[in-house]
Amino acid sequence: MVKTLISTGSVCQNRKARFRYTVLETVEAGIILTGAEVKSLRAGRADISQSYAAEKDGKLCLINAQILDYASSGTVVRHIVGRPRPLLLHKKEQTRLLSSVAQKGTTLVPLEIYFNNRGLAKVKLGLAQGKNQKDKRETIKQRDWDKQKRRILTAYNKQA
Repeated sequence: MVKTLISTGSVCQNRKARFRYTVLETVEAGIILTGAEVKSLRAGRADISQSYAAEKDGKLCLINAQILDYASSGTVVRHIVGRPRPLLLHKKEQTRLLSSVAQKGTTLVPLEIYFNNRGLAKVKLGLAQGKNQKDKRETIKQRDWDKQKRRILTAYNKQA
């Protein structure tokens, strides 16, 4: 059985980020990976639910992103699963994001890892501010109401 690899499109998403945080703006960044990590991403073996972006050694890095080992790679080229991975951004954009994180109490959260049309791995980062419990309850209430509206409209359209 041959497992198909993803050539373009979404690899993994951080679905809880939009629930836990209010995303103020989004930014696309490149990511520096090894060969085995790229193959593992193409196989869809990644998790960014517990990760964040921060400055490390003067560079913006994706910290705690879990890209699992590629099954067919040898024992020589194993990579560290949770290592900090440097992100590729313009210098002005990087300083702007880091200064806004330092001043406003916001954080950089990865929303999605995907491959663009050229086959390059990209990370969609969100400049986010944490929600309090009341805001989370409002989000749940709005989501439930939207589901209910869809059900009502579907039932109404079937009758007509």
